[in-house]
Amino acid sequence: MIWLGRHLLFKYLFPDFSGYHLKGFLNIMNIIKKTALTFFMAISLGASSAIAFAEEAANSSATSINETIEHVEKALVEVNKSDFSAAHLHLKAARSSSEHITGNEAIVKQANASVIQGQIQSKYGDVKKSSDELNKALELYKSL
Repeated sequence: MIWLGRHLLFKYLFPDFSGYHLKGFLNIMNIIKKTALTFFMAISLGASSAIAFAEEAANSSATSINETIEHVEKALVEVNKSDFSAAHLHLKAARSSSEHITGNEAIVKQANASVIQGQIQSKYGDVKKSSDELNKALELYKSL
């Protein structure tokens, strides 16, 4: 019924066109409508996925900070117990989780340097210097 109304309106407005041209014109209009709808849906889905990705990145950064702090604290406990092999594993895990931290790059870089220095001092068996460096790194990570 809708098609008939369109057909009559088109025939009234454009009497020169035959039915053949009308069907072709309506097919082209349907193709344009479907293309516009598809384009609009693609843009809206793309925008919503970008928002979801940004939210996920913010959550993953907070998770990485918490994981890094947790590993540094565990490493500090192990260094104070003079268990340097376990401390080395926690420091290695802290360094790998700190790679995913986004935010103030200068603080992250400084904290990573302190973790590396703490790791070096723990390899030498120096409990005092290693714990000092790890405490410094812990303060920096908590400031994020």
